[in-house]
Amino acid sequence: MRVIVLGGGVVGVTTAYQLQKDGHEVVILERQQQVAAETSWGNAGMIAPGHSFVWSSPRAPMILLKSLVLKDQALRFKLSADPRLYSWSWLFLMECTAEKARRNTLLKHRLAVYSQSVLQEVVADEAIEYDRNDRGILYFYRSQQALDKGVEHMRLLESDGQLIKVLDRDAIVALDPSLASAKEKIAGGIHCPTDETGDPARFTRALAAKVVERGGEIRTGTTIIRIETSGDGVAQVLTDKGAVKGDAYVLALGSYSPLIAKTVGISLPIYPIKGYSLTIPVGNRPAPPTVASVDEHNLVAISRFGDRVRVTATAEFAGYDTSHKPADFAFMKGVTEELYPEGADYDRAEMWAGLRPMTPNNLPEFGQRRLRNLYLNTGHGHIGWTMSHGSARITADLIAGRKPAISMDGLLN
Repeated sequence: MRVIVLGGGVVGVTTAYQLQKDGHEVVILERQQQVAAETSWGNAGMIAPGHSFVWSSPRAPMILLKSLVLKDQALRFKLSADPRLYSWSWLFLMECTAEKARRNTLLKHRLAVYSQSVLQEVVADEAIEYDRNDRGILYFYRSQQALDKGVEHMRLLESDGQLIKVLDRDAIVALDPSLASAKEKIAGGIHCPTDETGDPARFTRALAAKVVERGGEIRTGTTIIRIETSGDGVAQVLTDKGAVKGDAYVLALGSYSPLIAKTVGISLPIYPIKGYSLTIPVGNRPAPPTVASVDEHNLVAISRFGDRVRVTATAEFAGYDTSHKPADFAFMKGVTEELYPEGADYDRAEMWAGLRPMTPNNLPEFGQRRLRNLYLNTGHGHIGWTMSHGSARITADLIAGRKPAISMDGLLN
């Protein structure tokens, strides 16, 4: 078939790659001038099944409430005139029970582990360079009490097969000597040795080049206006460069998916949650991070991409606003500089803000809705890079009428 993939982020490009492997002709439509120029550019770069916990947890409502009056909360709720914010937030709050958080976390972990295995197959097949670091990810805590709770929390993923190692501060410094100067501020941590990191934009662009080499088409600078239907199917996609027709269509537009889905009467429970990141050159600094880490007290994530350090933080319920100012990055920059004082040239940090496509239960949307030839692969939230490859393979399976390699119970509406 000729399959039109709407969206050129990591989810769209990996989907096109898997469809092409199945023998389909693929066309990717992307409004930016190159692929992976939005959310896939600025994220933490973590392939992190060990970070599969959903945000819709029993703790989330109080954190959001506090954020109305306190700064530097990990989740921030900004009052808005957008009615979708409140309807989505109500659905989010309905997922914040202990039972639902447990269920959704295990579903998310199932998809994340599978997706990592598919990624590793692709890397083996394609020999793509993307600043990969396979030394795991360290999740560390500032107090013994927090560490104990963190270990207890992580037992849920361990029961589902996640390998974890509990480390004291000496073992943490042995794992990553660049944390030596911050040793006394760290009580201990959890190392997930099978987690990994890598530059998602570099990977996506390299994979996109493979798709083009094999006859695929990528139309950048092409803005999708609406989907047009005929009978029970999609007839074409209207863009600012004209109509594009195919036999099947995949909606992979991240935070913008609900806006386009609405043009054919499909309501998707996806809302943009704003995140902030810094990309900092290592320069001549002698002690950059060698293992990716998450400061669980401050919820700041730090990854090393070759000669750069990526720092990400904050989840702001702020609609489609991607504006930012230097003050927005002061806290996360300060945390990173405290942990890795000789880790990077902090004065040369590049600031970025982008949107995570969040669903209330933190699980992506798959499969068909109403239209026989429109497939969803969207709403991957804060670990879209982690879940992208498995989601792409699942989408290719669904289009082919094959049974996916993992159970879709709870993942397919």
